[in-house]
Amino acid sequence: MLCPAMDSRTTLRTGAVALVDCLLAQGVTTTFGVPGESYLAVLDALHDVSGRIRLVPNRHEGGAAFMAEAWAKLTGRPGVVFVTRGPGATNAAIGVHTAMQAGTPLLVFVGQVGTGMRGRGAFQEVDYRAVFGSLAKWAVEIDAADRIPELVSRAFAVAQSGRPGPVVVALPEDVLSAATDAVAGPALRIARPAPDAGVIAEIGARLAAAAAPVVLVGGGGWTDDGRRALRAFAEANALPVLTEFRRQDVIDHDSAAYAGDAGLGKSAAVRAALAGADVILALGAELGEITTDGYTLLGRQSLIHVHADADELNKVYAAALPAPADPDATARALAGIAVPGSAGRAERLGRLRAAHLAFLEAPPQPGDLDMGAVIAHLQAALPDDAILTNGAGNFAIWPNKHFRFHGRQRLLAPQSGAMGYGLPAAIAAKVASPERCVVAFAGDGDFQMTCAELGTAMQARACPIVLVVNNRSYGTIRMHQEKTYPGRVSFTELDNPDFPALARAYGFHGETVTRTGDFAAAFARARAAEGGAVLELVVPVEAITPRATLSQLRGAATGG
Repeated sequence: MLCPAMDSRTTLRTGAVALVDCLLAQGVTTTFGVPGESYLAVLDALHDVSGRIRLVPNRHEGGAAFMAEAWAKLTGRPGVVFVTRGPGATNAAIGVHTAMQAGTPLLVFVGQVGTGMRGRGAFQEVDYRAVFGSLAKWAVEIDAADRIPELVSRAFAVAQSGRPGPVVVALPEDVLSAATDAVAGPALRIARPAPDAGVIAEIGARLAAAAAPVVLVGGGGWTDDGRRALRAFAEANALPVLTEFRRQDVIDHDSAAYAGDAGLGKSAAVRAALAGADVILALGAELGEITTDGYTLLGRQSLIHVHADADELNKVYAAALPAPADPDATARALAGIAVPGSAGRAERLGRLRAAHLAFLEAPPQPGDLDMGAVIAHLQAALPDDAILTNGAGNFAIWPNKHFRFHGRQRLLAPQSGAMGYGLPAAIAAKVASPERCVVAFAGDGDFQMTCAELGTAMQARACPIVLVVNNRSYGTIRMHQEKTYPGRVSFTELDNPDFPALARAYGFHGETVTRTGDFAAAFARARAAEGGAVLELVVPVEAITPRATLSQLRGAATGG
């Protein structure tokens, strides 16, 4: 039975109205997306709640999915994105993959052909359960309007439970327009496994007996209280804390216990600390390829693994103590205990901390604009609640390796290594927290993956500061070419547009910075600009990494 949009005098409503009621019941206040005819009924239902759910219209579904994922990381609430069937869904797949790699709760609602057309190769038809079956945590197609509350509630539960992740929900057109009297369920309460007293006691005993312990933290879902508790526990017990790839903001870098990140390009001291540890307390960490240097650093250590999802325990490395518990709650419980260790523990932590601080200092860079000086200025100028974002490329080494996060400063960056993430993430951050200073780092190639989202920022009045590090190259791949095929450059050089002019076309302040001494004034103008800013930072491709030039890499590869 088909019906028009229902009024308040009847219990019947369209499936689309029931879906929007479910979103409201789950506390959804913001959605991202690109409109499409396959879910027109939902757009109509959202019109009636425009004061309660904000729609952020994107320019590309990939940018929309990136924004929803970053929004979820920052707020701790599920991100929601709406895309149309076929091309819209496949465009959004990059955000699904990003959320899956990061463990971010994301709901992707996708239009679908009518139920009577399935299996016929209808226009833009996709079998979403097949396409997203391994890419998402769960993919479901709702086949009856009466089941909308049940399946939407389950989708939100799956996205947030255990190790969070993305859920794809397909919405056939006829289901959205069908009549139903089903009502939205209550707001979900997600169960977080708490550590029991015995686990906390055993963690304490194992750490107390350790000669060279390391605390390795990662994952999402950390609260301010959990971060403070982690710092207090580590400092009180002289425990070095390392962070997983692009999770640097889990602990304040001003802490005497912070000893560096275990991401790509580890320092020698971090690598030695992991390899030489006798006990590793992994809180929320997933011990993946990047953390373990291709699964070569771990295996000999005694592992205490705390994770909210029991399926992550003993997944790659057998744990001496596998603890299915929320890492944030575990950190808060540990803050109240003492784990006295050997007399040399404080001295060892001091050495690791000193090595980390030394690693932060990059040598002078070739060219007229030194990114090390740029980072030093940002370190001094940014407020304690600033948000930094980045996509993928060698430029990301600067915010990921050389910036010290402190206070309420946050990092939004793709654990998947996806290019184009930084700008959408920064816009999402401004949507969620318009009062905070948000700075996106992007490379010239990275920026052009999603630069059309400047239009989204302009329309949503959510305009960050964007630093485009322009070396006219896909720098990371050029670096690998010189290491592996020295002097044989192909496919990595870029001819770029006038980035400041592009920025101004979208209402942003735009300018080019070519000299170190000009950056501070340019950044001040960027911060003062009401409509956001894009600063193009011109650097030579020779400055390919902070510690090795392109010529040095080529020379090392050829023996010259």
